[in-house]
Amino acid sequence: MMFYDWLKALHVIAVIAWMAGMLYLPRLYVYHANAKAGSELSETFKIMERRLLRLIINPAMIATWVLGLSMAWLGNLWGQHWFHAKLFLLLLMQIMHAALARWRRQFAVDANIHHARFYRLVNEVPTILIIGIVILVVVKPF
Repeated sequence: MMFYDWLKALHVIAVIAWMAGMLYLPRLYVYHANAKAGSELSETFKIMERRLLRLIINPAMIATWVLGLSMAWLGNLWGQHWFHAKLFLLLLMQIMHAALARWRRQFAVDANIHHARFYRLVNEVPTILIIGIVILVVVKPF
């Protein structure tokens, strides 16, 4: 049981780091979309975005999945319906993560095609998903 509690604590830490990055990166994109391509400000955003994704968001996402799947295996959660719904929302979060990475690559080569308003809206997606995920985990409504 002590091992499971350690997994859970590390999982929560990883989720917090992943979500912090998932909320901050689109906010950087809002400002980057308004910066002139090739400007010093744009180049600074490129560095910030790359470091945030590679050093925080990606490792936190990997840790979240590894620790979460370990807990699911140890807790035998595979047959529970709330867990299936949580996995579905996590897959949507993973798609959002991939989209953020794709947009970072576009910014890196000055090929952004979206306006700042688009990224403001995108910034809400992880929030909505994490609300659903937390409700499923804590309340287990079905």
